[in-house]
Amino acid sequence: MNMDQDRIRNFCIIAHIDHGKSTLADRLLELTGTVSRREMKEQLLDKMDLEREKGITIKLAPVRMKYRDYELNLIDTPGHVDFSYEVSRSLAACEGALLVVDATQGIQAQTLANVYLAINADLKIIPVLNKIDLPAADTNKVGAEIVNLLGCKAEEILHVSAKTGLGVEAVLERIVKDVPPPKIQPDHKTRALIFDSYFDDYRGVILYVRLVDGAINKNSMIHMMASGAEGIALEVGSLTPNMTPLPALKNGEIGYIVTNLKTSRDAHVGDTITLTNAPADDPLPGYKEVLPFVYAGFFPESNEDYQALKDAIAKLSLNDSSLQFSLENSAILGFGVRIGFLGLLHLDIVRERLEREYGLELVVTNPSTDYHILLNSGEELDIKSAADLPDPTFIKEIKEPWVRGEIVLPKEFIGPIMQLIALKRGRQSNLSYVEDQALISFEAPLANLLTDFYDQLKSLSSGYGSFNYELGEYRAEDLVKVDFLVAGEKIDALSVMVHRSEADALGRETLAKLKEIIPKQNFKVALQSSVGGKIIAREDISAYRKDVTVGLYGGDVTRKRKVLEKQKKGKQRLKKFGKVDIPSEAFFVMMRHD
Repeated sequence: MNMDQDRIRNFCIIAHIDHGKSTLADRLLELTGTVSRREMKEQLLDKMDLEREKGITIKLAPVRMKYRDYELNLIDTPGHVDFSYEVSRSLAACEGALLVVDATQGIQAQTLANVYLAINADLKIIPVLNKIDLPAADTNKVGAEIVNLLGCKAEEILHVSAKTGLGVEAVLERIVKDVPPPKIQPDHKTRALIFDSYFDDYRGVILYVRLVDGAINKNSMIHMMASGAEGIALEVGSLTPNMTPLPALKNGEIGYIVTNLKTSRDAHVGDTITLTNAPADDPLPGYKEVLPFVYAGFFPESNEDYQALKDAIAKLSLNDSSLQFSLENSAILGFGVRIGFLGLLHLDIVRERLEREYGLELVVTNPSTDYHILLNSGEELDIKSAADLPDPTFIKEIKEPWVRGEIVLPKEFIGPIMQLIALKRGRQSNLSYVEDQALISFEAPLANLLTDFYDQLKSLSSGYGSFNYELGEYRAEDLVKVDFLVAGEKIDALSVMVHRSEADALGRETLAKLKEIIPKQNFKVALQSSVGGKIIAREDISAYRKDVTVGLYGGDVTRKRKVLEKQKKGKQRLKKFGKVDIPSEAFFVMMRHD
């Protein structure tokens, strides 16, 4: 049954992580009778185990609800900065947004970022103040922050507790009243926006779409305008929250299309679908290739698992079109795969899924970013790891990515956070205040934010600081490669790119960590760091001293010396042939903060 377009309301929920977005979605599903009490479980739309454990939304899921005689389509969006492109596409599929703010925490960096996206997408924003039942809730103060941000009136803010269900009915009323119905242009050819795609083992690629113009019937031939892929719409329908087949999806509606495509690479988020036999003239705006900018090497602990690792990553990439990978080989770690990610959370999630769902034991190298290199010959290279850097004598300049960041935090913590930004070679560009919250805007090199910036921000701001960033441009800097040698042997997987001014300190700090991690051997092991062949720091791991004199009783001291001398010779011979066993945690040493 297709609804009259005036009765359709498409909306999404935007919020910072943990402000109660998924819980509010659960209450809406319950109230509209979409899901019975019996089927209800917490965070219903978060289907992955990982999402439930981390309490965050990674993959977004749309759901259709009936309320009075209206059709409400809710798109649940991920709240984390790594997935902000997915958020922007979800917003493009809607006409309205519920802005959920936690009454105990107030507006956070991610809330701001998503609000700007919603304003740019020209959505009707409905402010919702959540968790008002908690004793720490400060509705007046947080209400004033929202009024300041949106320029709305205090009485327009809805006060709810998603956990208890208090005030949620009013949210539905407001959606029906304030969110505009989809705009319909009857003479336009069929166009639909893909705002998510995933791979189902049994059915192939399934697309979540918003029909902007026209209609797509079951068994229509479809064409992706950006990737050029052709396919068939084997089934179309709505999600309530389970798949419910329909004869067709019409303009203004949100639903799913089961296709015969083989991989989600053929159907990128943001692409436009049109009909093969009556194609549209131009695609919907806003499509962009989403490019990874954090890279890490993944190696199996045992080389026999290399094929299993390749297969597992190929399967994951069917679902995640932003996952890009290439094969790599390291002298120490053997064969592995270098994978590109949208950010550190993305890396963490992929690592956990590989370990959990595919039972792999992995060694993951320190995350790095990519660098643009201009050679003296005028040739340009793009390298993904420090080990690939060509000989420095051939290099004219190295460019690294910089990001534009925003930090929101209570103003009493501004001092230490400013120092932290300066420590990371960052430059503060703006400082503004909303009530007693401060907003710091800054620029910094991405590589310096990769390892522990977020942890340090949280600890320096007692957990109140929140951080959001977007990629800026690549800038030429004085960068060098720091190599690490263990017993005179260069370990490629440990090499890092840093600014020349930071090379000495980083070299010393890393060696001190490696000294703790690498176990003692039967011979002395030298750990060294070098820049361009020049050693800049050294640590020694002393040898085991086995007491070889234990069986000597009394007698002349020369007997004792003779035995120790013999041991010393043996150790020197070992040192020539000895190979040091390097434990896997050594390759993740930059991520250890003690």
